[in-house]
Amino acid sequence: MKDFGLSIWANNNFLIENDELKLNYKTKPSLLEITEKIRSDGTRGPILLRFPHLIKKQIKSLYTNFSNAIKENNYKGSFNAVFPLKVNQFPHAINAITKEGKEYNYGLEAGSKAELVLAMAKTPTMANITVNGFKDKEMITLGFIAAQSGQNITLTIEGLNELETIIKVANESNLKIPNIGIRVRLHSTGSGTWAKSGGMDAKFGLTATEIIEAIKLLKNAQLINKLTMIHFHIGSQMEDIAPIKKALREAGNIYAELRKMGATSLSNINIGGGLAVEYDQHSHSKSRNYSIEEFSSSVVFLLGEIMNAKNVKHPNIFTESGRFIVASHAVLITPVLELFSQDYREELLSLKEENPPLIDELIELNKLLNNSNAIEYLHDALDHVESLLTLFDLGYIDLQDRSNGEILAHNVIKKALYLKSANPTNELEQLQVKLQERYLINASIFQSLPDYWGLNQDFPIMPLNHLGKTPHRAASIWDITCDSDGEIGFNPDKPLYLHDIDLDKEDYFLGFFNIGAYQETLGMQHNLFTKPSEYTININKTGYEIVNSIESKSILNILNSIGYDKNEILNKLEKGLLNSEFITKKEKKDTLLKLKLFLKQNGYLRTTN
Repeated sequence: MKDFGLSIWANNNFLIENDELKLNYKTKPSLLEITEKIRSDGTRGPILLRFPHLIKKQIKSLYTNFSNAIKENNYKGSFNAVFPLKVNQFPHAINAITKEGKEYNYGLEAGSKAELVLAMAKTPTMANITVNGFKDKEMITLGFIAAQSGQNITLTIEGLNELETIIKVANESNLKIPNIGIRVRLHSTGSGTWAKSGGMDAKFGLTATEIIEAIKLLKNAQLINKLTMIHFHIGSQMEDIAPIKKALREAGNIYAELRKMGATSLSNINIGGGLAVEYDQHSHSKSRNYSIEEFSSSVVFLLGEIMNAKNVKHPNIFTESGRFIVASHAVLITPVLELFSQDYREELLSLKEENPPLIDELIELNKLLNNSNAIEYLHDALDHVESLLTLFDLGYIDLQDRSNGEILAHNVIKKALYLKSANPTNELEQLQVKLQERYLINASIFQSLPDYWGLNQDFPIMPLNHLGKTPHRAASIWDITCDSDGEIGFNPDKPLYLHDIDLDKEDYFLGFFNIGAYQETLGMQHNLFTKPSEYTININKTGYEIVNSIESKSILNILNSIGYDKNEILNKLEKGLLNSEFITKKEKKDTLLKLKLFLKQNGYLRTTN
C-alpha cells in the first residue's frame, strides 16, 4: 500500500508528486509546505486544515449527477438539497457551505432550536430550510417566525403531537404558516453502523395509521394545503444500494397514496441523508458498493417509475446528505513526537570490556546480517532476548547488560524486517504485528477522531512526505491522552505501514483524512484537550492563501470554558508564587513571566521544533 490507498478514498483530491502529498487542484500545493508555513510562527500541536474547494466540488457533483439523471429519465420534478447542520456546525465550515452552495440554492437543515436559529441566519435567500427532530411549541413558533420573515421553511413532524401544536400555533397567532412535512416510518431499513435509523422500531416517524390520522387533522384544520413534503431517512453512511432502492419504492408509494387522498399540495419527497463516503484505504473492505452516479440514477428512475405507474405527478426530490458534502474538506495534521524504537538506537549502547556471551553473539549477528541470513538471524535475536530476560530475572546479568541486549536484538530485528520487506512471508507479517512500531502523535483521538474511539470508524491515514519510499514498519498510533483507549492499533486485516524516521533530524507529519463530518461536533475535551488550531486554505492560480486562523484554546481559556474562573486561577497561582519564601524577587518575576506565557499557550505538547 505504497500510495496509502489514494485511489480508493481520495476521490482524486490528492496526489503524490516529488515524494510529497499535494492537493490535486490548480497550483497543487504541498500539504507539508502548508503545514511548515503555519508552524513557522510558533504554532504547535495538531492543526485542522479546511479546503473550501472540496466542499464546492461535492455540492457540484451532487447537483450535476441528479440533474443528469433527471434529464436522462425525462423526470418532471426538480432536485433540491439541504445541508444538515448536525454534521458540522462550525462557522468556517458553514460559511464555506453557504458560499459555495449559493448558486445551487443549497439550503440548510436544523434539528434543534439553536440550529434553527443558525439556519434562519445563514440560509441564502429563498433556499430551503427543513426542520427535523423533536419540537416543542417554542421551536415550532420559531418556524412560523422564519416563514413570516420570508424564508422557505418546512417543519417535518415526528409525531401527531407536533402536528397538533402546529395547528394550535396557527390558530393562536397571525404569523405566516410554514410548509409542513411528515416523517414516515418505513418498514425498510438501511445498512451499516447506522441502520437503526430506519425500520419499524426507528426513533422517528409516523406509522401508516398515524399518517392517515395526520391527514384527517390537517383537513379538519384546513391546513392540508400546507402539507408539501414527506420525509424518510434509513441511516447515515449507507453502504449498500439495495436497501436504498427498497426504501424508495415504499416511500414513493406512500407519496402517491397521499396525493390520491387529497393532499394535492404535496409535491416534495425528502429522501434524507446517508450518501456514503469512502473511508477505507484497502480495496477488500470498501465502505460502499455504489457511486454517486448510480445513487442519483436509482433515485430518479425508481420514483419516476412509481409515479408513472400510479399516474401521479413526479415529486421534487430533496436530499439531506451532509457527510458526502463535508467529510473530505477537513484534514487533521499532527506531528509524530516519538517512535518507540528510538529507545533502541545503536548510539545508546554502552558495552563493557567483557560482556556476557549472549551480548557478544548479538554483536556478531548485527555485523554479519545480510539478505540471505536475515530470517535465521532474526530468529536467533528473538531467542537471545528471551534468554537475556530470564538471566536478568535470575540475577545473572545487570541492567546495563539487559539494555545492551535489547538494543542489539531490536536492531537485528529491524534490519531483518527491512531487508525482507520486499518479499514478505506469513511469518514476517506475524512478526510485524508482534514487533509493531508505536508512533506517538501530538493529538487526542477523543477530541479529533471520536468516531474511531466510539464506533471503530476507520479514517484514511498517511504521512505527508517520504512517499517515494516503501514504508515497512507496522504502525500503531498512540495519542497523548492518559487513556489506553487513545490508540489506533495495528490491524492485520487493514494494515498501516509507516516510515522509520529519525525524529532528531526531521519532523514527521501524519494526515488524517475525511474527518470533516461529525468529528468536530462530537469531539470531547478528554484530558481537557480542545479543538486543534484551525486554518482555511484557499487555493488560487498563483498559490494559496491561509485565512480564518483560529488558535486552539489557551490553558486558561480551557479551564474557563468548563466553568472555572480563569482570573481566580491566575490570581491564586500568582499569589502563591509571589508569597514564596524560597526564591528571590528577580526569580519570582522571571518565573511569573514564564508561568503567564505557558498559561496563554494551547494545551497540546510543544516538544517538536
